[in-house]
Amino acid sequence: MSEVSIKAPDPMDIALGAAVRIRRRTIGMSQEALAEQCGVSFQQIQKYENGANRISFSRLVQISRALRCRVTDLMDVFDGADKETAEDLDLLTRMRTPGALELLSAFERLAPEVRSSLVNLVRTLSNQQEPTSPSGKHKVAA
Repeated sequence: MSEVSIKAPDPMDIALGAAVRIRRRTIGMSQEALAEQCGVSFQQIQKYENGANRISFSRLVQISRALRCRVTDLMDVFDGADKETAEDLDLLTRMRTPGALELLSAFERLAPEVRSSLVNLVRTLSNQQEPTSPSGKHKVAA
């Protein structure tokens, strides 16, 4: 019996999918609307955005037209030196975190002094989190 190979999505596919998601959400378009314009299901758009399915070039052209941008706008993450590309891929991966785009949009609307205070608060809170054991229970400091 042959083994089934479970292959993780390629980081480039994840980055391209994240760029599509960011552009789609930036212009306020739903996955359903994008899917309809491209002639696919919204589940297929989800798979593209998660990097689970690769986007063919012809589909990428359809997506860019539906998103009212150039193909190169979606691929800008791949330009530049390797280090910059790795940082861009990391950023796009982080932007896939549920709530990240909403949080960033709200953050942009804050006054600069409030932003600074909020960043300091979040840093303090993240540094104060108790480490957890593998069982998920909080460790007790000795």
